[in-house]
Amino acid sequence: MRSSFIVIACLLGSLAIALGAFGAHVLASSIPESRQATWATAVEYHMFHVLGMLALAAVFRDVQSRWVMGAQVSFTIGICLFSGTLYALVVFDVPALGAVTPLGGLCLILGWLCAGRAAFTSDDSRDV
Repeated sequence: MRSSFIVIACLLGSLAIALGAFGAHVLASSIPESRQATWATAVEYHMFHVLGMLALAAVFRDVQSRWVMGAQVSFTIGICLFSGTLYALVVFDVPALGAVTPLGGLCLILGWLCAGRAAFTSDDSRDV
């Protein structure tokens, strides 16, 4: 399962680069600065959490942990909900999408809490 999250992280990373370039080269001339800032926030959080996913896979490469799995799943869902709704908000200008964004943020926070728990319990045989 660990390699699946590495593949997912790599795909999400390439998507972050593509969306960052799209925002900088295509959207920049057609949307207001405030929406450009929203797009940049989406790209930043997207990429930071991709890097977090890859770091977890590397640090816990020899550890089987439900907490690492929880972190990876939470990061994946969080990226989709947090960054995804911000991207959609900018492109489609539907303010109601902003109501979903905090759920994505909660998933990202949960991912970091799971990662911390994984680190705390990584030497504990009960976490296997």
